[in-house]
Amino acid sequence: MVSWVRIMLVLMACFTLPSIVECRTRHYKFNVVLRNKTRLCHTKPIVTVNGKFPGPTLYAREGDNVVVKVTNHVQYNITIHWHGVRQLRTGWYDGPAYITQCPIQTGQSYVYNFTLTGQRGTLLWHAHILWLRATVHGAIVILPKLNVPYPFPKPDKEVVVILGEWWNSDVEAVINTAMQAGVAPNVSDAHTINSYPGPLSNCSSEGGFTIPVESGKTYMLRIINAALNEELFFKVAGHSLTVVEVDAIYTKPFKTNTLLITPGQTTNVLLTADQGSGKYLLATSPFMDTPVPVDNATGTAILHYTGTLATSATTFTNPPPVNATPVATSFTVGLRSLNSKAFPANVPLTVDHSLFFTVGMGINPCSTCANATRAVSAVNNVSFVMPTTALLQAHYFKISGVFTEDFPGNPLIPFNYTGTPPTNLQTMNGTRLYRLPYNSSVQVVLQDTSVLAPENHPIHLHGFNFFAVGRGLGNFNQSTDPANFNLVDPIERNTIGVPKGGWTAIRFRADNPGVWFLHCHLEVHTTWGLKMAFVVDNGKGPNESLIPPPSDLPVC
Repeated sequence: MVSWVRIMLVLMACFTLPSIVECRTRHYKFNVVLRNKTRLCHTKPIVTVNGKFPGPTLYAREGDNVVVKVTNHVQYNITIHWHGVRQLRTGWYDGPAYITQCPIQTGQSYVYNFTLTGQRGTLLWHAHILWLRATVHGAIVILPKLNVPYPFPKPDKEVVVILGEWWNSDVEAVINTAMQAGVAPNVSDAHTINSYPGPLSNCSSEGGFTIPVESGKTYMLRIINAALNEELFFKVAGHSLTVVEVDAIYTKPFKTNTLLITPGQTTNVLLTADQGSGKYLLATSPFMDTPVPVDNATGTAILHYTGTLATSATTFTNPPPVNATPVATSFTVGLRSLNSKAFPANVPLTVDHSLFFTVGMGINPCSTCANATRAVSAVNNVSFVMPTTALLQAHYFKISGVFTEDFPGNPLIPFNYTGTPPTNLQTMNGTRLYRLPYNSSVQVVLQDTSVLAPENHPIHLHGFNFFAVGRGLGNFNQSTDPANFNLVDPIERNTIGVPKGGWTAIRFRADNPGVWFLHCHLEVHTTWGLKMAFVVDNGKGPNESLIPPPSDLPVC
């Protein structure tokens, strides 16, 4: 009896005190349920995990095995993606619907089982089907291995800060209405910090999120952009922020007063409470330097010094203009990998596969749409068609007719990508993949286009981190631009912004067998077709091969 009690106490400690107790396996239960939530004085049922919004934070250590049982109690099919987790050889647990798994149907369960190999820092989990990630999301906090310090001064406290969006309307109805009409969906009604629009909203009686601080102490904010469709600035009035990590990769310390975080990205910053006393505003606001509709509302929260009266005046900060390209660019180009002996930047110096992907918009015919046309998005002018059988299953079991392997490595019809667009704005449709040999080195130049309108595109690659070795405005020049690539300490990420009317070059090593999604993390563009997938072959032997599928893998 005593030994059983000890086991239970240790398990309880694993879940409640992850920074103290070293545990090899972390068990979580995610129950997907509807809950009524009120924001902006509007109450509606939303899809949640365990009734929480945002969902529960998943804590683990580098090297831990994580087991999450997801049970679906809502009317929608569901999957959960562990955004940024490498999933080495465990693609069955990556989560994008119809890419690596069929969705979990109502009343069914699926156990995600993966190991956090060589990763530490902040990531996020979110639904990866329909637009459910608007409310089905949460943080992943991967602590260093026990007794391994941070490569920066240890903060006195850590706080998870999740940026998001809120719609008063049902989010699925918003996108379904837009798709039927062939037009862009309505923008959100508010930006949020840990799900609250904040004390400056039109319904301030709902309160908001507050970070209590003590003067002289240092806090690490683990900031996540879980918004569906908008890149976001983040500021704290009266305080500077020192970036020490992005996308679970340590950086050279970088001091700034304004962050830019695209959907799917994470940023850890150190904030020293050096103002003595007072209340200071946290603000998140959109970045969009193209004349398309955005939600202009600023989400707010409060940094509250101990001993300061609740009635004290709050020190405000002005968010950057919505089109503040210089602010966004300054932050982006200032990031560098730490590239230390313990945390090297292993940039591929040679390239086996050199790919050039245009990312942009198009217009396709639609007999049922309002103007007989539909707005679409594409990679290399291919609008991706989602299959009805999961691609990884089709690949593993050699099921024919689900996809082809003829995704173009370069645009089939070159044009002046950032100049006058071609007269034909129509895209091709297809479920076309690109095959990569195991361990090959890959370079992808992501080129924005001026079709309809040039725009920033945050591109996320599943299954890999990559190095952002170069970026620029205008058309990429293969003859001259590579000479300016940073191959020493480029930032390493899993999600990168392609600048409006410009390009970004990334490199990675295809050392993870399976089928891996690449897509824009603006959900509207993903819905419209700005996505593709890589098939990565097995290597030699079981340690370089995809594991067999689990017995509870959902069926379509």
